[in-house]
Amino acid sequence: MTDTTTETTTPAAQLERYTRFWNTGPDAERDRLAATVFTDEVEYRALVGFLRGAAALADFRDQFVSHVGPATVRRREEPEVHHGRARLQWEILTGDGTSFATGTDVIEFAEDGRISAISAFLDRAPEGFDPTAHD
Repeated sequence: MTDTTTETTTPAAQLERYTRFWNTGPDAERDRLAATVFTDEVEYRALVGFLRGAAALADFRDQFVSHVGPATVRRREEPEVHHGRARLQWEILTGDGTSFATGTDVIEFAEDGRISAISAFLDRAPEGFDPTAHD
């Protein structure tokens, strides 16, 4: 078990780590980030499906990168935070800097400050995306 007490668990710090998590490949740094950012049973809901646990989120990221190539998630605006929740607007850029998609994550924080749930919405889907292809 990783000691998360040495990390600052303010919502702003957690959202910064959350973005770094999506931009970190499979290594010890991503595992460390996951332990400090997410609860053990974090839930992720998006059009592409329902995922549970940080390992499932990491696998989702790795599959995405293996399909589209290098990609970076960046925040489009400062996140809004209130009453244990946050709204984070993001954009995915491909390796050449092209905008792949934009979206908004609604994030719920647990009592200890870690992220317990994410609902991801697409604001601008990638070209050719079929939302009915995913159950």
